Amino acid sequence: MNNEKGKLSASMMCAGLDKLFYFLTEFKEVNLEYLHIDIMDGQFVPNFALGTDYVKSLRRITDIPFDYHFLVNNPLEKMTWFDIREGDQVAFHWENNENIQECIDYLTRLGAKVFIAINPETDFHVLDNYFSQLDGILVMHTPPGFAGKKLIPETIDKVGNLRDYLTEIGLDLEIESDGNVSIENAEKLYKKGATIFVSGTSSLFMNSEKSMKEIIAEKRKVIGWE
Repeated sequence: MNNEKGKLSASMMCAGLDKLFYFLTEFKEVNLEYLHIDIMDGQFVPNFALGTDYVKSLRRITDIPFDYHFLVNNPLEKMTWFDIREGDQVAFHWENNENIQECIDYLTRLGAKVFIAINPETDFHVLDNYFSQLDGILVMHTPPGFAGKKLIPETIDKVGNLRDYLTEIGLDLEIESDGNVSIENAEKLYKKGATIFVSGTSSLFMNSEKSMKEIIAEKRKVIGWE
């Protein structure tokens, strides 16, 4: 059982621009832990999101920490396009990446928190040679690229197995869950050992009847805040 409070990371690709300032104000008032910034190049996944200008503008209007997720080919080059700062959390994918160690070294030099992301079908043991250099692992629970897909049930046990393995080898890394992390799924994943929960259309941005504060409070209840 997870004994620490879970953290929320709001998926900004799901946040409508027409309500952006409202969302950011609400997030700030409840001390939301992260803004999840998906970077997609239309090659690694069949979608585009979020561009350099958008991210620069977002940085100017909020001081909530950034949680970058690079779903791109050649992340080593494309990470340099963004103003990654000390303390930012940054995940790049293991899949289709010939420069894993170089990506780790680059982010370490910047003082960022280093995460590697793995797709639903990827066995976490592919990271055995890298775990000791990481701050966390981002586990995808849906095929990457678009919001609104269904969680693949087997990935819940994958989080539990990953947590058990990390404990076995003496590492206490963050496990970030991304993809259809509804309140119901967040509760299951929290019990399996996940610590950070990316929240988009499945929870934060889909309910017009409740305030953002109410929605966040409900989600925090199932990830150790009570």
